[in-house]
Amino acid sequence: MSPAPRKGPMIAVTRLNGSRFAVNPDLVERVQENPDTTLVMVGGATYVVRESLPEIIALIADFRALVIAAAQSLTVGEVPQLSVLRGENDPRSATAPASSPSPTAATSPTPPTPLRPTEH
Repeated sequence: MSPAPRKGPMIAVTRLNGSRFAVNPDLVERVQENPDTTLVMVGGATYVVRESLPEIIALIADFRALVIAAAQSLTVGEVPQLSVLRGENDPRSATAPASSPSPTAATSPTPPTPLRPTEH
């Protein structure tokens, strides 16, 4: 059974009676197959579907690959540039009043300062 084309944050699956519906693959907790395939969702809901366990796994993997590919295809001009680091590319550093520049400041940029500590 080949998966139907899909758009958005859902994967389309088929109930045993033939009706189609979509689920958010991020909310699938586990998939069981014995003998029918059952999707167990994070909230506890269960759905019995026609697709096999390998088909469900492929649908979820394809969905995740699609999300990654879409994110990688974005260019800076398509969305506002957001930065979580402060450093040489921070527009605030360009407008800050300049103090007397030191010789090392001209040769090495200020290292980025993370907004959150990196230690765990």
